[in-house]
Order: sequence, then structure tokens, then C-alpha cells
Amino acid sequence: MPQGTPAKQKKRSKSVLKNIRKSARNTEMNRADRSRVRGAIKQMRTALATGNADEAAKLLSGAHSEVDKAIRKGALKENTANRYKSRLTLALNSLRSKKTA
Repeated sequence: MPQGTPAKQKKRSKSVLKNIRKSARNTEMNRADRSRVRGAIKQMRTALATGNADEAAKLLSGAHSEVDKAIRKGALKENTANRYKSRLTLALNSLRSKKTA
């Protein structure tokens, strides 16, 4: 749009207002779900960084569970979630191989 022209306003019908409310509610839910996943991943990464393979192994199933819940709820896409799970598992496996070597 050219400079100085007003932005186009949507009609304030009942359905538009309901869709705005619904969108805001879904955004909040998705944000909470993604935050929960990121917190679980962060806990897992700190356990990996300290070199504690046993604690990281315990946290792995919880992190995978949170990621899977986010997939079911639609907060994360499946490929993104699978990439997260794969990288966490690879990091744990490399930590375990370093411990045995």
C-alpha cells in the first residue's frame, strides 16, 4: 500500500470476532506447548553438557513424550519434532560411546 493510506479494516461481524478470539486462544495454547517442549529439551541438553549419561537417559523419555504430545496437539510439525528427537538421541548415544571408550 502507498505511504499514508489507511490499513484495510476487517468487518466486525460476529464470525470475525469469534475467529479473532479463537485464534488468540489457539496461539496461547500452542505457545505453552512449545515452551514445555523447549524446557524439556533444555533440561536434556544441560544433562548432556554436564556429561551425566544416566540422568540424560532418564530425561530422554520425558523429552520424547513432550515432543510427541506437541505433535498430537498440532503445536509442532512432525518433521520438526522428529528432528528434535533424533538429535537428542544421537547426542546421548555419542555421550555413552565416549564413556565406554
